[in-house]
Amino acid sequence: MRFLEVVDLTAEELEALRLRNINDLEQGEAAKKMNTSQSTFQRILSSAYKKVSEALIEGKAIKIVK
Repeated sequence: MRFLEVVDLTAEELEALRLRNINDLEQGEAAKKMNTSQSTFQRILSSAYKKVSEALIEGKAIKIVK
């Protein structure tokens, strides 16, 4: 594992993924839980999807950062 390239996923991005995909919240409701606007939540979620997709497709490790 230590030889893999790493994709950094922020705690905020992880929380957005959890709220949307695990808790099945709509974006507006998830944004409220994160105390942010729906457009900001969408930006965070899109960034998270891109990073996770990159890690899966390119065989990279995912590191959760604060």
